[in-house]
Amino acid sequence: MTAAASATAYWAEWVGTGLGRRDIVERLMTADFHDLAGVPRVAEDPIAQSEIAAFTRRFEQAQETAEREFGIVKSDLTAVRLQVGNLDQKVSNLDEKVDQLAEDMRGLNEKMDRNQAQIVELLTALVGKNPNES
Repeated sequence: MTAAASATAYWAEWVGTGLGRRDIVERLMTADFHDLAGVPRVAEDPIAQSEIAAFTRRFEQAQETAEREFGIVKSDLTAVRLQVGNLDQKVSNLDEKVDQLAEDMRGLNEKMDRNQAQIVELLTALVGKNPNES
């Protein structure tokens, strides 16, 4: 029997039994499979070994992907923190500028009030005088 035929026969037996993955692992870890020291071990079934190898590869690939994505997220977080710091500094600068503009506006309002008062005084002094007299 070739390896492919053996694998097909094993697959047909497995599918026919309706066993799940946990059942297969438990079946492989039974007392029938012990090494000389009596320690349970996985049978040297080529299909089981290839499945273990495939699971290992997928796990390692997922782990590498997770590590790579974690590095990207960490880098992005660092960039966001720097941007927040820069924005915080800009807001502080804007606060100072707004305070300065408010102070300038208060000064202009006071100056306008003085000028308007002066205009009213001059107009009051001119009321009743002949415009042709100097």
